[in-house]
Amino acid sequence: MGDYELRSFQSIGLSEAKAKETIKNPTLSKTLAWIISEAKLLCPENISKQVGNLLYHMATRYKGSQESSRLLISYVCSNKITSELQLNAAFDYLKKCPLDVDVTTFESSCGVGVVVTVEDIENEVARVVDEHRSEIVEKGYQYNFGSLMANVRASLKWADGKTLKSEVDKQLEALLGPRTSGGTELSKQPKHKKTVKQQQPDPSNTHEEEESSVKLIGAACNFHKIGMNHLTDNYVVTPKTMELLKKHLEETGGMVVTRFPPEPNGILHIGHAKAINFNFGYAKAHGGITYLRYDDTNPEKEEEKFFVGIRDMVEWLGFKPFKINHSSDYFPKLYEYAVELIRRGHAYVCHQTCEEVKGHNPPPSPWRDRPIEESLRLFEDMRKGKIDEGMATLRMKLTMEDSKQDPIAYRIKFTPHPNSKDDWCIYPTYDYTHCLCDSIENITHSLCTKEFQARRSSYYWLCNALDVYCPVQWEYGRMNLSYTVVSKRKIAKLIAAGIVDDWDDPRLYTLSALRRRGFPPEAINRFCAKAGVTMAQTVLHPDLLDFCVRDVLNKTARRIMAVLEPLKVVITNFPFKSPVTLEVPNIPHDPSKGVHGIAFDQVVYIDHSDFKENSTDGQYRRLTCDQPVGLRYTGYIITVKDVIKDSTGNVQELHVTCEDSKKESKPKAFIHWVSSPITCEVRIYDRLFEHEFPEDPKQVPGGFVSDCRQDSLKVINSSLIDQSVEGNTEHLTKFQFERVGYFCIDYSSTNSKLVFNKTLALKEDAGK
Repeated sequence: MGDYELRSFQSIGLSEAKAKETIKNPTLSKTLAWIISEAKLLCPENISKQVGNLLYHMATRYKGSQESSRLLISYVCSNKITSELQLNAAFDYLKKCPLDVDVTTFESSCGVGVVVTVEDIENEVARVVDEHRSEIVEKGYQYNFGSLMANVRASLKWADGKTLKSEVDKQLEALLGPRTSGGTELSKQPKHKKTVKQQQPDPSNTHEEEESSVKLIGAACNFHKIGMNHLTDNYVVTPKTMELLKKHLEETGGMVVTRFPPEPNGILHIGHAKAINFNFGYAKAHGGITYLRYDDTNPEKEEEKFFVGIRDMVEWLGFKPFKINHSSDYFPKLYEYAVELIRRGHAYVCHQTCEEVKGHNPPPSPWRDRPIEESLRLFEDMRKGKIDEGMATLRMKLTMEDSKQDPIAYRIKFTPHPNSKDDWCIYPTYDYTHCLCDSIENITHSLCTKEFQARRSSYYWLCNALDVYCPVQWEYGRMNLSYTVVSKRKIAKLIAAGIVDDWDDPRLYTLSALRRRGFPPEAINRFCAKAGVTMAQTVLHPDLLDFCVRDVLNKTARRIMAVLEPLKVVITNFPFKSPVTLEVPNIPHDPSKGVHGIAFDQVVYIDHSDFKENSTDGQYRRLTCDQPVGLRYTGYIITVKDVIKDSTGNVQELHVTCEDSKKESKPKAFIHWVSSPITCEVRIYDRLFEHEFPEDPKQVPGGFVSDCRQDSLKVINSSLIDQSVEGNTEHLTKFQFERVGYFCIDYSSTNSKLVFNKTLALKEDAGK
């Protein structure tokens, strides 16, 4: 694009800045240039600014065929369509009837020939205002004038919007008086205006049914109905579209079909949980099905453990795929499509190197216009392994929305594939594979995150270039968490540096790491439901996820007593001749969960933090030499009589007496304890990163690795736990250590050595 295009765009009324901005978008520039050239055939003289504005609106919004575009241009240039309102109505009609346009119905649908005078607007506004006069006078400028405008518009559908708004404002001011800057009328301002505090959303105010489905917010609520693909914005309609949609409806039976298509080259993370919930949840809510499709087009990075891990996580979250497929299952069909694409003149074999085609402005390929038969022969040579790796690619003839020219469809890789083995030495790219696999599987809603929006035009182009069914791509905002990284490359770097152990290190936010840490799948699903689906990218604080986890574990985790840093306590007047067994509830607020027995003997162990020899802190409510405490569930209060220390002055043991709590004053606190315990290892996990956004160079100039906290893991080897855990030592079994937090049994745990991972504290630390 150069000076000619700049002058051409300015000739229809665009400012120089707007024209230059348009030129930066090759797709829009090409469309607008064609529209202007067609318009000048009908308007050989100057194109008015009003007509130019409508032509620009058409270039940005309408994606129909050239035939229907010419129809719109003729109506705009002849001043039969004179407003965006009429033009949008024309778009809607042509989406519904792209091939068979009935002129009478078309003109009626978009208000051709309808004249609405200023007098018509004045009279109708006066009628509606009079009809609602009493309510308007009572509420003043707090009245909902949107409904008033809608009432007028119902009678005068094609009225000019600016004229209508101006007339409404004029008549309201005549009725209510001038409006103040605060939005009220001068004559009716209240003397004392109450200030209403904005209510913050309460994370606990969530219905149970949200646990397994993601709420749709904003544009996500307006997804197309099955078979109505052609009514969605920017969907490209071709002469074959309606026929293909009819066949699609027959094959799907009008059922929603979605897919979750992860790449098997890494472990799923918390962001994938949203995608899983969205795809499976949306299909389930509409009685549909969801495929799990491995996007396995890059054999160099794919490993069997990733295939297994992905399926494991999907099923762990509670979702069952209708069928498990691989993109590689369709390699033969995809190859046939590629051959057909070449035959139709839409693809060519290119010999530019990877370095030459990198970036958004690479030099044009000198092989773009090579003969079709030559590209067919060379592509066959690529398939047979006759061309060395890196010496040829198959490229598609299109410009993507991000201005990338001629994306690669196939490249040569002499690497065995985990699924197709040695059958192929050429592999398709994501840009080529994704939409065609969606088409083959009859996907109705291709749900993907916003970074794929730039690929939407190529998605539609490729399906239409081959005349195959074209699904609708819907983009939604990614869900990110602060205080973490989820990039596969960055996690691999943390593993290589020895900062974390593996992909399932509990300090990470991969799904396998969260499972190992003890996060229940229903809590993750509930978190996704609370986050909802929006079109904007969101960055959430981990506290919301933690809240969901605590809410689930509070209802499901069995209570036991454990002391992480034990202090021996001898009860010198133990009231029983031998140890006794006490019954305590598994979950105190839910008697249906039963009870378990714990031993109570002369020697008990309490946590070191629950004793201070001399405390001047008035807020300290636990055991001191001058302050007794109760032992939970025993019915006894203990009082310190002697403190045993080692040679360095560290407290090693306490001698206490006990008294029946019914005979003594109520103590300030009841502490947990264990007797005849089992020794175990406890791993205390905390946030891995110091800063909220460790990838932000402004917050962390040294890079995310430098932001890792040295104290994010603390291992305690000699913690004590009550014997009731015996028989409940299956890996990932979850417990609440009373007064401490939630814990689960780690994979490394054995019958001879129990290992617990801390999931969360009982309450969020206010200091975080």
